[in-house]
Amino acid sequence: MGSDFEITVVAKTQLEADKQIGIAISEISRIEALISSWKPTSETSNINKNAGVSPVKVSKELFNLIQRALQISNLTDGAFDISYASMDKLWKYDGSMTQMPSKEAIKKSVAKVGYKDIVVDPQNSTVFLKNKGMKIGFGAIGKGYAADKAKKLLISNGVSGGIINASGDINSWGSKPSGSLWQVAITNPLNKNKAFAMLPIKDAVVTSGNYEKYVTFNSRRYSHIIDPRTGYPSQGIISVTVFAPKAELADALATSVFVMGVETGIDRINQLKAIECIIITDTGTIITSNNLTLNTQE
Repeated sequence: MGSDFEITVVAKTQLEADKQIGIAISEISRIEALISSWKPTSETSNINKNAGVSPVKVSKELFNLIQRALQISNLTDGAFDISYASMDKLWKYDGSMTQMPSKEAIKKSVAKVGYKDIVVDPQNSTVFLKNKGMKIGFGAIGKGYAADKAKKLLISNGVSGGIINASGDINSWGSKPSGSLWQVAITNPLNKNKAFAMLPIKDAVVTSGNYEKYVTFNSRRYSHIIDPRTGYPSQGIISVTVFAPKAELADALATSVFVMGVETGIDRINQLKAIECIIITDTGTIITSNNLTLNTQE
């Protein structure tokens, strides 16, 4: 998935630990083969190849993942959209951009994006992209989903505790051998060498940040997290951390809050059960959802 996965398990012997980690790696690889839009043989690639042509029958697993993605799109008013993969890649973050794209180019870049043009048929388990050139991708949900599936498999194998870290998407269960809860450090985006808080975790926590990939025009920062509805980069936020029962949901919501902005994002999180959020604005202000208390580090 273009990401590093780091797997930690609690086990009685190194041999048992290695065996369980191998099982988790196999599961993550299986999911990559299913959802990757880069693998021409995947079901996702088949959906994209048939955009504007015909519905594609897919496995129940992929169908259910797409259905959940569409539910998150509805929940976030399109701030999360798996058809973001249809976007023209106008914004470059490798130092090659010398000026802002034109308004016309930005508008055109999202012309084929739109989750409402993804047609799903539960009875026949088919997915149809209405327009030619449409594509779906799971970049903002796939790592979390893979971590959830690997965690579920390890728990079913009797692994009492562990952490799956999918490039910063953290999914944990159980406790350390000492009996204490796993903890996660929340990075201070204004000083990446320091954490501003340590929090115990028992499920999933995902952080999205724009403090490494951005461009600056006229003293204004434009992040790599693009609003799929407008084609413009998100503004005003430099870091979002979401706590949720599942990494898949935390993954999707972290990106969505970035796009929705502080007020709408925190309001939407406060309406959801068992979901909490930390937002850091571009002025360094820390905002938390209603039921989250931070013990910040000195």
